[in-house]
Amino acid sequence: MNQERLLDILKSPHVSEKSTLVAERDNQVVFKVATDATKLEVKRAVESLFEVEVDSVQILNVKGKTKRQGAQEGRRVNWKKAYVSLKAGQEIDFLGTEAKG
Repeated sequence: MNQERLLDILKSPHVSEKSTLVAERDNQVVFKVATDATKLEVKRAVESLFEVEVDSVQILNVKGKTKRQGAQEGRRVNWKKAYVSLKAGQEIDFLGTEAKG
């Protein structure tokens, strides 16, 4: 797999209440990924880009919501997210700095 494909697979980290909860409780990180990405591709991308060991990957498709604005009706795009379980002792620091307390 070439380097360009690895960079296209991971779109961004997905930050929400649930993703913060699973990060603290289960040592998982949630990413928005390309709609054609597979579990193996996500695993290889995370391991090579963040230099961590991945234990497992769960992927799910998120259906776009139907939205209305007056008489106009539209639909948001479908997207895919991946729950990446890291091995014990591994972590990803997105900010690159430690919190000072």
